[in-house]
Amino acid sequence: MSDEQTGGKGLMTDAAIRISGLRKTYRGGKGQPEKQALKGIDLTIPRGSVFGLLGPNGAGKSTLINILAGLVVKSAGSVTIWGFDQDRNPRQSRAAIGVMPQELNLDPFFTPRGALEVQAGLYGVPKAERRSDEILELVGLSDKAEAYARTLSGGMRRRLLLAKALVHHPKILVLDEPTAGVDIELRQMLWTNVRKLNEQGMTIILTTHYLEEAQEMCDEIAIINHGEKIAQDSTANLLSRMDSRTMVIVPDGPVVDLPASDGVDAALRDDGNLVLQYRSAQTSAEQVLESVRTANIRIRDVRTEEADLEDVFLALTSGRADDVPPGDQDQPHRGMHRVKL
Repeated sequence: MSDEQTGGKGLMTDAAIRISGLRKTYRGGKGQPEKQALKGIDLTIPRGSVFGLLGPNGAGKSTLINILAGLVVKSAGSVTIWGFDQDRNPRQSRAAIGVMPQELNLDPFFTPRGALEVQAGLYGVPKAERRSDEILELVGLSDKAEAYARTLSGGMRRRLLLAKALVHHPKILVLDEPTAGVDIELRQMLWTNVRKLNEQGMTIILTTHYLEEAQEMCDEIAIINHGEKIAQDSTANLLSRMDSRTMVIVPDGPVVDLPASDGVDAALRDDGNLVLQYRSAQTSAEQVLESVRTANIRIRDVRTEEADLEDVFLALTSGRADDVPPGDQDQPHRGMHRVKL
């Protein structure tokens, strides 16, 4: 079925964005080879989700986002945004997406209200349908509506970038490193607004270097590296792929002999704590504790450490997806739980 057969409204699917075989090659400079920024990315982003797009610096995230926003021309592949093919319906596909960029690219001589009105005009939003004051209130800039952008703090400028991304009522909102270098208050405000927008049906795409944010906010995550998608799954499933567990024992007295048990690696830290690493699919926590008791080690306290998204990310991007690292044992994990014996 063509877009014409649907009255120009695009194909109704359960995907907010569907990407197939997406490639981008940049020409090299004089005497320099070409650079493949994207190498045949296939990606489906569900409607109504909060979707994380993660990867190390240079992985291709910014190139992908710029292609979605219509700022970079792809070399090959297809992109469909809210049912509109980007090649056949570029205006409609671009209108379906709003992007909050990482860079603070604001005209210093516009007021926030003026910047929103200009942005709405660029997208062809009729004056009767503009919601500039409502959006300024949403991002906490009502009292700065007539202040010049050059007088705003860095945090307020980021709020204005979010406001600009919302003026044309997009179905999809892309947040490119939205909380990089911002204070806790702004971060909390941003995530409150993101949750509110998502509850209203907006699809959110998030890129971030703060993996705890992705773990907390995202329903589904894709990880790209060197221009290739190396994983895509629900956040819960990605975490469940990390089967490694670590048990830290605080002994009630000096440890003379280390526990000996199949499937358990035991080591003694400099602080006297006992660290036991195991895989939950092979060894139960009770078996680990039994090995400790057999070694005549009395337990004062015990905690278990489970993999978090940082472990997943490091394992996948370092090519060790099947060799799961337990994490830095000298640092507390966000998945840490205390167990009372």
